[in-house]
Amino acid sequence: MRICGVGDNVVDRYPQRGLMYPGGNALNVAVHAARLGAGAAYLGVTGNDTAGAHIRAALAAEGLCLDRLRTADGPNAYATVYVEDDGNRTFGDCDATVSRFTPDAADLAWLRGFDLLHTGDCSHLEEELPRLAAACPVSFDFSDRPWAYAAPLLPYVHTAVFSRPDTDGKEALDLTGRAERAGVRLAVVTRGARGALIRYEGTAHHQDVVPVEATDTLGAGDSFLAALLVALHHEGRPLADAAARAAAYAAEVCTQPGAFGHPLAFEAAGTP
Repeated sequence: MRICGVGDNVVDRYPQRGLMYPGGNALNVAVHAARLGAGAAYLGVTGNDTAGAHIRAALAAEGLCLDRLRTADGPNAYATVYVEDDGNRTFGDCDATVSRFTPDAADLAWLRGFDLLHTGDCSHLEEELPRLAAACPVSFDFSDRPWAYAAPLLPYVHTAVFSRPDTDGKEALDLTGRAERAGVRLAVVTRGARGALIRYEGTAHHQDVVPVEATDTLGAGDSFLAALLVALHHEGRPLADAAARAAAYAAEVCTQPGAFGHPLAFEAAGTP
């Protein structure tokens, strides 16, 4: 299996720690897929500051293919993260800066060599989905966006991920069914401590969370998705087995700081 994260990258700044970590939905999924044995790449734009250089070094260290990675003049995108005592996180100030881009013809030709690309609402590539889907099957993270946002995009999506922490089981099942009827093959509703509801090619499965003493829940959903995709498509596991593997992997990620490690002090990047 070859998967490419397309779109957003950030440095997640933690004021309480004085540290920042590489992150971003598209980037996180690619990194965790690589850690789990898939061939992975990242297509996006980093800044030409120290934060951008740190992201590029982290991705190289993780073994991602970076053939189409750009560096633009300007500061790297960032998000400010606050961690509560139970490991849950909230976001403060964020800035996309140079990370937004439009894939060109060479990008699309390159993406035809992948089995799946992953992007999401933070990448601002909605208008590009028809072109992206024509090049490669698309996994899309809709986060907590409403159905009105998702509905016109779903015909171009192979894998759809929704965040609904307050949704009950029946509502989650209904949401995955609606996504399937729109053409989605794999639909995932993450529900925080309630677990996840997954529908894959007509079969629905509820997956409980794996209890863990969380250090940082940032990237939990991204790591769950990456592990699920790898288990299903790279390892060929049955749905229930793949979901259990994904839950265990996400729990392990929650015991570590940042989305996938690689800390850097704020001062090293000249950030306030």
